[in-house]
Amino acid sequence: MQLTTCWSALTTLVATSLVTASSVRRRHCHDIGKCNFHPSKSPKCWGDHSLSTNYEYWLEIQNSTASIDGVERIVLTVNRSVPGPTIIADWGDTIVVHYWHDLRQNVTTTQHDGVASVTQCPVAPRDSITYTFRAEQYGHTWYHSHFALQAWNGVFGGILINGPCSAPYDEDKGVLFLNDWFHNTTDALWSTASAGFPPVAQNGLINGTNTYGDGGKKLEMTFAAGKRHRIRLVNGAIDTHFKFMIDNHKMKVIAADLVPIRPGDFWLRAYPDMACSADNEMLNDIGGIVQYESSSQQNPTTAAYPYTEDCLDEPMSKLIPYVPLDVDHPATKKDFDVGFTTLDGTDLLSDWGVPTLQQSLINLSVLKTSSNVVELNEKEAWVYFVIENGLAALGLTHSIHLHGHDFFVLAQEANANYTDATPLQLKNPPRRDIAMLPANGFLVIGFITDNPGVWLMHCHIGWHASQGFGLQAIEREAEIPPLCDTSSLDSTCAKWQKYVAAKGLLQEDSGI
Repeated sequence: MQLTTCWSALTTLVATSLVTASSVRRRHCHDIGKCNFHPSKSPKCWGDHSLSTNYEYWLEIQNSTASIDGVERIVLTVNRSVPGPTIIADWGDTIVVHYWHDLRQNVTTTQHDGVASVTQCPVAPRDSITYTFRAEQYGHTWYHSHFALQAWNGVFGGILINGPCSAPYDEDKGVLFLNDWFHNTTDALWSTASAGFPPVAQNGLINGTNTYGDGGKKLEMTFAAGKRHRIRLVNGAIDTHFKFMIDNHKMKVIAADLVPIRPGDFWLRAYPDMACSADNEMLNDIGGIVQYESSSQQNPTTAAYPYTEDCLDEPMSKLIPYVPLDVDHPATKKDFDVGFTTLDGTDLLSDWGVPTLQQSLINLSVLKTSSNVVELNEKEAWVYFVIENGLAALGLTHSIHLHGHDFFVLAQEANANYTDATPLQLKNPPRRDIAMLPANGFLVIGFITDNPGVWLMHCHIGWHASQGFGLQAIEREAEIPPLCDTSSLDSTCAKWQKYVAAKGLLQEDSGI
């Protein structure tokens, strides 16, 4: 049976029917129908699990060389591995990570969001930083470096928060990463990407491995006949939108982006979606092997399912949240026109030596235009962002990611213009961490201003973010100072500024 890579957009997805993650603590499924969104208010749905447990992780980033697909190159590792170790906890637990990004950290502190040039300075070599947050959501996502292009040189790993589920399963296989891969570092390829030509990838990886020529190896995993296996997919690629499938298996999708959805049947695969991805030398050979406990060790001969290259999210009608929430009319509505790497004609440039959060805390009243700041000061108010993919975007698609919030997808359409007459889905619309801005089309998202902080919104295609596709929302600014440890923030920045001065470094990218 061939495991091959199909899910459109850089996102996270859960399906029941894959990865080797022996550290995953097994949990039985609690009926999500008894739950709301806060663990302390949902004791019936989360059984007798403790809500006061603390989990502490130490992550060490190292520069190394590795032959991930049989070709040696420089990589960055987390605890000597790519991907890094999975951070595992239960819904409601407090998590402490020494050195580390991207679960929503509501009323914890915006300072711990981990975004260089926005909520902190980069961490200088031989320095460390500690992040603390409570697992207010459950499901899975990923952590990754938010400085330069380090994430796609290896600084990433999974986050798995055990919690209620919308469909039963027998075995949790943990987090499964899909990545595009280059035989040179992303830093060396940045100038090519900046010229408007995304580099050709040499390979694609499933959980950090694949073959290339005569080297490397395929990911192998074992299924038990008659059992339901839970797979937690993450697209960790810098550019590629994947299609994921397991040959001869039909999979039921039960969650998307930390939001349980009403279970539905989807055909999934793992091929780069060439309608919106750069070329890949291993286009038709990004796969692994699934075997049953009693099957042979021979290479599989199964064939892939047919699929359409369309660069679209699944239809909104298929991503219905299991716990319903409706959307109210907005107090604020912002319209943004997208260019190749711009929002409203401006490339984001955020100062890595004096991040936006620090500027806010010291009451620096005038932020540069290039900071692309949107101020949202009304409390508990609905905000709509209308993001239009104009002619200047050259027909590209973008994966829109907003920190600090699960947003509601109110409208999404390719090859169309948004107007005041465009119908919006306000009755239990999909809630996402990331959503596709279709080519020559638009995306309308909504969220509530319930999380004071400085939050980045950006395209999650790494090349685009590095070139400046982003904006910063300063939310309820007057309430931010009590949430921050200014001494830690100032110390990290002082060490970074000293390191930059000693090395004579100049900021060349957007800062994020």
